[in-house]
Amino acid sequence: MSLVSSALGALLQARQDDDSSGAVDAAPDSSFSVTVDCDSGNEYDGRMGVRISSIFVILVGSLIGAVLPVFLARGTKIQVPGRAFFIAKYFGSGVIIGTAFMHLLSPAFDALKSPCLPDGPITGYDWAAGICLMTVFAMFTIELLASRFDFGHNHSDAHAIDPSLDILKKSGQTTSPSPARDVEAGSADKENHGTRNDDGLSLPTDVSYPPGGEDHLGHQREHRENDNHTAFAAQMTALFILEFGVVFHSIFIGLTLAVSGDEFTVLYIVLVFHQTFEGLGLGSRLATAQWPASKGWMPYVLAFAYALSTPIAIAVGLGVRSTLSPGSPKSLIINGIFDSISAGILIYTGLVELLAHEFMFNSYMRNAGLKVQLFALGCVALGCGLMAVLAEWA
Repeated sequence: MSLVSSALGALLQARQDDDSSGAVDAAPDSSFSVTVDCDSGNEYDGRMGVRISSIFVILVGSLIGAVLPVFLARGTKIQVPGRAFFIAKYFGSGVIIGTAFMHLLSPAFDALKSPCLPDGPITGYDWAAGICLMTVFAMFTIELLASRFDFGHNHSDAHAIDPSLDILKKSGQTTSPSPARDVEAGSADKENHGTRNDDGLSLPTDVSYPPGGEDHLGHQREHRENDNHTAFAAQMTALFILEFGVVFHSIFIGLTLAVSGDEFTVLYIVLVFHQTFEGLGLGSRLATAQWPASKGWMPYVLAFAYALSTPIAIAVGLGVRSTLSPGSPKSLIINGIFDSISAGILIYTGLVELLAHEFMFNSYMRNAGLKVQLFALGCVALGCGLMAVLAEWA
């Protein structure tokens, strides 16, 4: 019996030895390594003629997107269909939101978490999200402070040109709010604005939604004089903030296109559509904003500034192509920081200034039929989805 046990034990031991040696031999085959290419140079590979052509093609696309809506709404006697402006306005809002998340915030995470950055405070924290959060809070603070100051303009001659309102007015379920109703609401606000506690503080008692009643922040309602100043200041602040965000983004993508390598052709095509659609988002807002007659030139200046930003950046990038290093740690940090700031600007502008104001605080939209509201929301979703698809390549 002991002989059988000894034989079985020897056999099992031999099999275990074979399995162990096999595992050792297989280990090198199953191991893998990741090589990170941290070349700090650029991928410029010639094709100067095509790169120069991108300056003019993107310029034309940006002009069509940003300047054409302003020109059609304010500079000509052409009767533009209200439906066209309606689609452009809400489609552009979706483009702005999609750009913020997919073309700014996502690349900011990639840049500030790049394995090519040295270990330190930059890679040890999610700075992209942190900077974006601080920017959103800063934008709200700036707009809050700006609404408290009058910029010295005469707002009595300010008027808005928004053909898209024709769609909302025609589909309204009830009559649009009248100036008389605003006056009555204003007097009621004076009577019920707040209660004074023992410390002498006036506490608001208005808990209605939207805050301030049905006509609060409605862009087309008639304001009292102080409200008119506040609305104008807030509108101007929002527009300049939006301009700042999209222009900085356009500068960086222009520099990237100028020195890109194998992906240049795809990036070229995608950026033509990208800049056209983003320009449409900005241009539709500039066209329908409330501008004083003395400042009628300003929407054109802002639209042209956007249209020129990317072409100028491409030209500069080509001029310094031998020294431009988009993959260097310094460039990655700069791009990541500015992308995070621009993302915060566009997120705040898109969600608060565009979506919230247009859908929740616009009296015409609230009184419009459900089909019109869903159609507007569909335009927003289309613009946002299109930019999300383009993010696959740029």
